[in-house]
Amino acid sequence: MKNIAILTGGDSEERVISLKSAQVVFDHLPADQYRCFMIDFQKADWREVVTGTQIDKNDFSLTIAGEKIHFDCAFAALHGPPLEDGKLQGYFELLGIPYTCCDGYVSALTMNKHNTKTQLAPYGIPMAKSVLLHQGQAIDTAPLLSLGLPLFVKPNTHGSSFGVSKVKTAEELLPAIEEAFRFGDETVVESFLPGREFANGAFRHKGEIVVLPVTEIIPDTEFFDYAAKYEGKSQEVTPAALTEAETQQCQERTRALYALLQCRGVVRFDYILSNGVFHILEANTIPGISPASLVPQQAKSAGWELGAFFAALVEEACAA
Repeated sequence: MKNIAILTGGDSEERVISLKSAQVVFDHLPADQYRCFMIDFQKADWREVVTGTQIDKNDFSLTIAGEKIHFDCAFAALHGPPLEDGKLQGYFELLGIPYTCCDGYVSALTMNKHNTKTQLAPYGIPMAKSVLLHQGQAIDTAPLLSLGLPLFVKPNTHGSSFGVSKVKTAEELLPAIEEAFRFGDETVVESFLPGREFANGAFRHKGEIVVLPVTEIIPDTEFFDYAAKYEGKSQEVTPAALTEAETQQCQERTRALYALLQCRGVVRFDYILSNGVFHILEANTIPGISPASLVPQQAKSAGWELGAFFAALVEEACAA
């Protein structure tokens, strides 16, 4: 029986989502195969959730009731820092502990929306035009407005749509930028792409990239914001109502991006279908994994039971 550390918590506004994701993994990983412990990270305070026992950082072990527990795999259920931004992966690699997500470089890259676009641009991947702003710099709104209205303003290295605004008028632009800077010292101003929104997950299984069915996201709100993602303010259709050619285009793009970015574990790519072309919005290397989340919906549509899906991620990490 393998000992599994389910990594959760974290140091950002996404902490509450991480705790929910970890509980889902804990509840669904087959108990006859895995002995699971949820490990809550709060800056330098790392402890097991049920007993409050501190992790020994020398070897990432637990001692509970006199038993010293070493882990066979770390399951990534921690959204945002210090895992989704790549900080912890090197630590686990030094200790020889497999983990179920992208490595530190890929995680840090994809957490940075601007750098991801820069990395993908030479390959001709369709994307919205954007401008990167740094906190403290003088902001000239003219080149930003030249991208056209409406605009999206986003924190460059934050998830779950915190700090994201859809700007419809010139007067709304500076307040939206100020709001985005509340969540980081870099902000992306991005052109609006009219079209339908989609998400598509992929993972490795027995060494092969498996692309899941496509989901269409129909938000009740202005866009796929926090309320749409986590408060039921959206309709999500899996598999999406697309033509066979459109489905193939989306899934082939997902497969290409997964390989190009050298991803590991399960990754979700978000798209806008505009003028018949799937434009990438972002890559999520630790996507939401509650039963209502997009990737579990896609896995279920592909015939995976949630426990078996999570187990497949663990076994792939251990085999790598």
